[in-house]
Amino acid sequence: MSSYSQPARRRHLGDKRLIQMFIIPTVLLLILMNVFPLIYSLYLSFTEYSAINPTPPQWVGLDNYKKVLSDNLYWHNFAVTGRYALISVSLQMIVGFSLAMLLKEKFKGSGLLTTLILVPMMLSPAVVGAFWKNIFNPSFGIFDQFLGYSDPNTAPQWLGDPDLALWAVVIVDVWMWSPFVMLLSLAGLSAIPDYLYEAAAIDRASAWFQFRRITLPQVMPLLLIAVLFRTIEAFKQFDLVMGLTGGGPSLLQGTQAVNVTETVSVKLFRLAMPPQAQTGLSSAMAYVVLVIIIAISNLYIRALNKVREG
Repeated sequence: MSSYSQPARRRHLGDKRLIQMFIIPTVLLLILMNVFPLIYSLYLSFTEYSAINPTPPQWVGLDNYKKVLSDNLYWHNFAVTGRYALISVSLQMIVGFSLAMLLKEKFKGSGLLTTLILVPMMLSPAVVGAFWKNIFNPSFGIFDQFLGYSDPNTAPQWLGDPDLALWAVVIVDVWMWSPFVMLLSLAGLSAIPDYLYEAAAIDRASAWFQFRRITLPQVMPLLLIAVLFRTIEAFKQFDLVMGLTGGGPSLLQGTQAVNVTETVSVKLFRLAMPPQAQTGLSSAMAYVVLVIIIAISNLYIRALNKVREG
């Protein structure tokens, strides 16, 4: 009896040590790469500090947060980001769900068409920004020609007009990420039991009634998940904006010139990188953005829980 228990005990100790060998280094690596920078950047947000300056951080308390929350230029960045997120996510929901409704019925070539529609979301945002910049070009771009403008002198300056630049970024973002919403919507539509529609057909329910009472409630949880993910990504939007407009063009607001597509991520980049390199101030702004994203995420999660409970 003891001859069998001893190897089993050794084997148990060996498995425990093997688990520790994998888990402990992984946890330490996660702390080193994620938790420590998070805590250190939080400390820097209360200091006056520049990463390119040898001067050590000087504690200034809440001064950086007061500057971010009281300066109209920073509020402009938040307003641009909020407007961009609201418009782009709303259009992505409409376009993505509409595509899913069209593709839910199988037909010849539907698989190939679905694959082609999914291609944009697989591309790099920097690459997408580069070739859409050429598409929007009034001289040789095809976008204005598609709209019926044959003369470059009368064609809209999508990336140079302050009234159109943000819409140009929205158009590209909708083109790129509507397939993501479509994919989640297709998953929800395919999970709806057929007997629900059969029962509605027996009761002679209209197509609109079936959509409103069966399709939409069944797909709503996945749509809310898509809204949550896309809203978070919209608040972090950087590479697409930089690739298309670089944060411009400028518009005179009062006595100050502001960039009409400068989102908070673009502003953070310009604050943190040389020549400004205001590390403390940019850290404070980053935490303000983090709090806003957490608050919006909680609202979406509460709505999602209500939909699931209902």
